[in-house]
Amino acid sequence: MAGAPKSTGIALIPLLLLAATASTLPLLNSSVPDPAAVVADFHSKVATSRRRMQEAGGGASSGGCMTGNPIDDCWRCAGTDWRQDRQRLADCGIGFGRNALGGKGGPLYVVTDSSDRDPVNPVPGTLRHAAIQEGPLWIVFAADMTIRLNEELLVNSYKTIDGRGARVHIGAGGACITLQYVSNIIIHNVHVHDCVPAGNANVRSSPTHYGWRTRSDGDGISLFGARDVWVDHCALWRCADGLVDAIEGSTAITVSNSYFAHHDEVMLLGASDAYLPDSGMQVTIAFNRFGPGLVQRMPRCRRGYFHIVNNDYTSWEMYAIGGSASPTINSQGNRYIAPADPNAKEVTKRVDTAEGQWSGWNWRTEGDMMVNGAFFVPSGEGMEEIYEKASSTDPKSSALVDTLTQNAGVLGDPRNDAEETGYTGLNYAGVGNGRGGGGNGYGYLGMVYANDADRGRRSRSMLSLTSSVVTLVALGCLRLL
Repeated sequence: MAGAPKSTGIALIPLLLLAATASTLPLLNSSVPDPAAVVADFHSKVATSRRRMQEAGGGASSGGCMTGNPIDDCWRCAGTDWRQDRQRLADCGIGFGRNALGGKGGPLYVVTDSSDRDPVNPVPGTLRHAAIQEGPLWIVFAADMTIRLNEELLVNSYKTIDGRGARVHIGAGGACITLQYVSNIIIHNVHVHDCVPAGNANVRSSPTHYGWRTRSDGDGISLFGARDVWVDHCALWRCADGLVDAIEGSTAITVSNSYFAHHDEVMLLGASDAYLPDSGMQVTIAFNRFGPGLVQRMPRCRRGYFHIVNNDYTSWEMYAIGGSASPTINSQGNRYIAPADPNAKEVTKRVDTAEGQWSGWNWRTEGDMMVNGAFFVPSGEGMEEIYEKASSTDPKSSALVDTLTQNAGVLGDPRNDAEETGYTGLNYAGVGNGRGGGGNGYGYLGMVYANDADRGRRSRSMLSLTSSVVTLVALGCLRLL
């Protein structure tokens, strides 16, 4: 995870002691009191987009419009040219991160310079200079470019990083993106890869403040106490630590339409079993493709509520979905393709927890497709009354996975496994040479896979509650950079 200021950890031990005696009340950082309502809204939007696609005769051959994917159909089929109506995207979020505004209502900022020479005094026209500004800002790119950051990119609140129309690589042997104590962030249509640790340096976080950063872990996208965050149509691979990690009370997050490959620990949602404020974490993982070379943590969850829906899991080496500290896992309409290894067929893993402890955890699978011997071990069967509230909405079948994930990753890539293309038109000197497939539109839009028959189980879920007192004190004590 991101390197935090040295002072951020000083209050954690007394906070954990306080947690032991605090009363059980709704968390202050909880996105919504009824996560089942967000799940129902998600399925309603998928059903509406699917119906409109069928009425319009759309689908994979319709040039990207009316695909049945409610996010893409929202901004690509709005009747306007997206190049002239970029901020339409902010109205298209779904799931727990649906309220992320990004830079909606703010001006466009065009990144023209891919350099990152001075993290304390960034040059106008660079991504760092754009990201630290106050107020809403919609950040776009003048041309294809690779941005090798010398230090973590500290993104200020109300920002959209919008890579549409260009082929943008962030990382490439440098540091990557950190969202620390900020809100309303949209990261769309960029490649994030080969991120390395940085830190032990001063880095600017706003026009009026810079501070000392300790050593970071080398995540692709790191959330630390962040909320209202949406990551969409990104491609992520080969970072030093996680590809997307969210800890320290982060919540209201959606990761959608993205592509993950060639990495060990893919996605960490909650860093410590003992950190009670993460009980308020709510995350939607939807329409993603988990590609080749992945090992584990797709995601690995603690506490909180996690809706994992309509994703394509094409491989894993250890497990796909793991957790500890009683997270709620609501798996619906995914395709899980197990590896050949007979000892790695299980989708799920309860990490460092005996069965007697996890048998009551709420882990449900509904409408999921199990391929090549894959199996999901559910738990919490004795709590049907709790799950009944969610039963009013049928989950979407895994038969829709092909349609919903056909464009996962960065739009315009000739293939979604972009890490194998050699970065045509790009180099690692922090300069874009103007070649490649970005331009003013999109090229070939992705891959289509064969269907298998689906099968599933009913899933009912409810968010675990913890102490609002702990959260209030924690958020007050942790210092912004």
